[in-house]
Amino acid sequence: MSKRQIGVIPGDGIGPEITAATIAILESVGFEADWVYLEGGLGAVEKGLPAMPEETIARIKEIGIALKGPTTTPVGKGHKSANVILRQALDLFANVRPAKTMPGLEGHFSDLNIDLIIVRENTEDLYAGIEYQAHPDVAQAIKVITRPGCQRLVDYAFDMAQKQGRKRVTAVHKANIMKLTDGMFLEEFYKAAARYPDLKADDIIVDNCCMQLVTRPDEFDVFVTENLYGDIVSDLCAGLVGGLGLAPSANIGKTCAVFEAVHGSAPDIAGKGIANPSALLFSALMMLRHLGENEKADRIQQSVLRVCNDGQCLTIDLGGKASTEEFKVEVIRNAQA
Repeated sequence: MSKRQIGVIPGDGIGPEITAATIAILESVGFEADWVYLEGGLGAVEKGLPAMPEETIARIKEIGIALKGPTTTPVGKGHKSANVILRQALDLFANVRPAKTMPGLEGHFSDLNIDLIIVRENTEDLYAGIEYQAHPDVAQAIKVITRPGCQRLVDYAFDMAQKQGRKRVTAVHKANIMKLTDGMFLEEFYKAAARYPDLKADDIIVDNCCMQLVTRPDEFDVFVTENLYGDIVSDLCAGLVGGLGLAPSANIGKTCAVFEAVHGSAPDIAGKGIANPSALLFSALMMLRHLGENEKADRIQQSVLRVCNDGQCLTIDLGGKASTEEFKVEVIRNAQA
């Protein structure tokens, strides 16, 4: 029997290091795959290719699933984000980002049981990238919100919440100001809510949402929101539970799924062997569950939780002194215990 193919984009900076560690941990519990390595990010650009080459997009479309390391996106100039290109090309409309309290890690909210999921629209809004220079002193961007885009996103969020035994879905918006675009999103949210009477449905304005999250984050459950708001709120939620180094994500479409760490490529520490692979590893665990490999995912997750709770083999960003390799070895040892 042939192994399942999985596309792999190692990414830039620390990407190759944390990708190698993640794959080693997956394989240590018996997960077998034919890892298909693909170009993407700054490395591709430096070879004269697009940030997300057509060949890479075509292969992931063919395979249907991929694991992606962080890629570098220039600020204010240079090539378009490889992430945005990939999400739009594969129509990965739902970005799913959990944020959950980790035992043993110190933080402002470590005493609370935070267990949130942010479902973010992934292809529209300002990330459609439609902007132009109307005047030398005026640049404009167009916010694109479509009814079909809203419908499939909120349907996904409610369906996911129900399947996971969640209790509440909250729409995050700015419909008090953006009455047509966010108003449409809110309208479709409550239409979907009517089809899921067992789930509590409510909404909150995005600025109030941010304030509430830093005062009582444990009271929320599932958020569903547009692209820009979701980008901001999901990073805020990551900060509540230990930072981007622990923040996984899944990009879900009807025929493809790409799982990636949401933090940057951290070129300043690339090659030093000190990067934390947890975010990519947790993303890979979302991938395992997507593939029905729940037992293997649970073993690895419990291993990481034990390592964090023990506190003796944490990477620098988590307050420890362990290298990427030492953290990987400790997670494998615990997973096989």
